[in-house]
Amino acid sequence: MSLFITFEGEEGSGKSSQAEELYKWLSTQDIPVILTHEPGGTELGERISDLVKWAQGTDISPTTELMLFNASRAQLVREVIRPALGEGKAVICDRFDDSTTTYQSYGRELDLETVKKINTTATGGLRPDLTVLLDLSIEDGLARKSGEKLDRFEQEDIEFHRKVREGYLKLANEEPERWLVIDALQPREVISQVIRERVSTLLPA
Repeated sequence: MSLFITFEGEEGSGKSSQAEELYKWLSTQDIPVILTHEPGGTELGERISDLVKWAQGTDISPTTELMLFNASRAQLVREVIRPALGEGKAVICDRFDDSTTTYQSYGRELDLETVKKINTTATGGLRPDLTVLLDLSIEDGLARKSGEKLDRFEQEDIEFHRKVREGYLKLANEEPERWLVIDALQPREVISQVIRERVSTLLPA
């Protein structure tokens, strides 16, 4: 059984923690599973991640961001995700191409169809079976990041983050059968349980 699950959300949504919780739970069900993330997940991807998220004194254009994220993604799909799915494993990925659609198209205002075409080239058409969106207000999300070192995207203004959130909700509305939208202000265990219940419907009896 192969199963591809992605987690999406704005800064401070708790998606990384919930991805890890799901990984641990599937492991206890004797389901072969791997957990990976974007940007990164491979040696090349981690180098790209460091550049695109933490570069100081470098003006990285939106188009350059688009290409860098998809270079990392193409390597991750080829080196990690497709081989694992081919072996019948479940793959959990913290962010995937929906992040690029929202951040670089809705946030940076690059042409939507162009972004989607480049994403598809990088993924080879691979689509998640389920995408979990941890949704919360921009103010609540950024408040959770207070006191932490912020990357280039976390430092963007409120309007940028609002456009990203609106982009996520629009994508989820367009494909409700693929997306599971959850209020990220709920208690952590409640969120985990909702995710487990949905994932259970995708598992063999």
